[in-house]
Amino acid sequence: MDLSRRDILKRAGIIGCSLTASPLITPVAFAQAPWDMRLVVIILRGGMDGLDVVRPLGDPAFAALRPDMDNANAQDLDGYFALHPALGDLVPLWRAGQLGFMHAVSTPYRDKRSHFDGQDLLEAGTETLDGRTRDGWLNRLLQQMPGLEAETAYAIGTTQLRVLEGDAPVANWTPKARLGLSPQALRLAELVMERDAPLHAALAEAQMLSQIGTGGARRGSAHLEIADFAAKRLRGPSRIAAFSLGGWDTHRAQGRNLPRSLRALSQTLLGLRDGLGEGIWGKTAVLAMTEFGRTAALNGTRGTDHGTGGVMLFAGGALRGGQVLGQWPGVAEAALYDRRDLMPTADVRGPVGWVLRAATGLDSTTIEQKVFPGLQMGRDPGLLG
Repeated sequence: MDLSRRDILKRAGIIGCSLTASPLITPVAFAQAPWDMRLVVIILRGGMDGLDVVRPLGDPAFAALRPDMDNANAQDLDGYFALHPALGDLVPLWRAGQLGFMHAVSTPYRDKRSHFDGQDLLEAGTETLDGRTRDGWLNRLLQQMPGLEAETAYAIGTTQLRVLEGDAPVANWTPKARLGLSPQALRLAELVMERDAPLHAALAEAQMLSQIGTGGARRGSAHLEIADFAAKRLRGPSRIAAFSLGGWDTHRAQGRNLPRSLRALSQTLLGLRDGLGEGIWGKTAVLAMTEFGRTAALNGTRGTDHGTGGVMLFAGGALRGGQVLGQWPGVAEAALYDRRDLMPTADVRGPVGWVLRAATGLDSTTIEQKVFPGLQMGRDPGLLG
């Protein structure tokens, strides 16, 4: 991706809310809706390594790609896939049918593997980034439901996630954070450093290790504060919550760094469940997705680089968990995308579209033409309870 100085400054100012780093900067956004099902969308910024999170131990080629991986404490899921040990606290959700995964998914984004374009396309929900679509797919969903009103705004920061940007009214809230850099300055640093692999890796690790606390809260607890606030709003008239979690850009020392982010994700999901209570959790669908996966093999610094196919996590009592969905392509070299990445076998927008259809009652044609233009939803993948 070639960027002029003007492009960098423009993008840093306009889409500074789309950070790779921290949920402390990205706001939580809410929308009130007349249906009863709750929808939580979590953007996992930085490119989560789905092959490490949901490990295909039954694939004989996987061991050769990750020869030093310690699988002794990985949690067996179905005899073929195993869950990263750092997500062990989520195993009861899996056994209760309230946690599942869809493997080998991606957006239509290919080849350039830029965080910024990848995240923008994920949140726009379109086939390409052509400059004409300025709103996000969740906002376009709300635009199909006339008469909605936004919740009262709870905001320290005022920017929105792109996935909820658009003409439909939404409200914003973000936890109070002590930040050393403004969102624009951090965004600019990420854009400048992305093309320098050592600097990019160092910045990503520094962001993850920063553990910036929130006003009045213990250090590193912003994700818990976000989950608590989201649950409180969803117990009331709000029906949609969207937020991001960072720390997934594991270019080096992935075995040390990835567990931190996975534990935060686990705590967030369990915080949502506990905050919502059994009744509302039973009506909730949580979808966690990332802009792309990572390389199948480790690099020289024991990390992984930007890839293609990845994994989507889904949770909540409204969905049918306890299963790893998707058409598994295998990880033998000949089966990899560009002989380096997990081959995507499904568009991540497809299963999301089926969940939106169930949640709102919108028909498939509206979802394919208005919410996710150009999408063909295909067969129901079986996420719904």
